[in-house]
Amino acid sequence: MSASLNPQSTYSISDLSKEFDITTRSIRFYEDQGLIKPKRRGQTRIYSLKDRVRLKLILRGKRLGFSLAETRRLFELYDADKSSTSQLHTMLELVEDKKASLQQQMDDIKVVLMELNSAEQQCKSALEESVK
Repeated sequence: MSASLNPQSTYSISDLSKEFDITTRSIRFYEDQGLIKPKRRGQTRIYSLKDRVRLKLILRGKRLGFSLAETRRLFELYDADKSSTSQLHTMLELVEDKKASLQQQMDDIKVVLMELNSAEQQCKSALEESVK
């Protein structure tokens, strides 16, 4: 069975690395940033189900364009308020900000595409004129 259907209680760094297709270095970086906090048995890191879930959320946040600081803020809010009301309000604010930022990027891309299309047409016209 896959880990998502029958989760283990602990994971090694290589387990998580393989499951999420990321490097062990990335996982250690997230640990250094305080986003995940594995227990230690000697030199061996022992990751909990909570660490696994947080790693999954970190990666999802990255795909959605959230910074690690924004992700950390959400984790801190969740840890402070298990009812997650403040976390949900903050998440809504972050989503609104991210949507506005992406909309601005889309608008900027449309303008650049129009400029490129215009430049392309001018080049084609100039080429046609030079052939005549």
